[in-house]
Amino acid sequence: MKILGLALRKPNFGELTAAAVMGTGLWLAALGLARVLQLPLDRFDAGALLIVVLWGCCSARLGIHVGQGQRHLAANLVVSGALLMAYQGAWFIALA
Repeated sequence: MKILGLALRKPNFGELTAAAVMGTGLWLAALGLARVLQLPLDRFDAGALLIVVLWGCCSARLGIHVGQGQRHLAANLVVSGALLMAYQGAWFIALA
């Protein structure tokens, strides 16, 4: 499978589990840092942060590495944007 000309690899269950655990840990660390720095962070922002961090961890397992060029960065930004749009739409539907 390819996205923006990048060949993606199929990670196994263990790799995705490790990415999910790492993403959750990074999310908790970011929430703790925001609390220590007294940055205002509501539930919507925390959820959006979780989605982006989890995608960042899983995308590395798929073969999309941000530091490997502009196409990798573009693919990461496109998917992150699509995930955030879906998340915002879900919030809009839930609150309507």
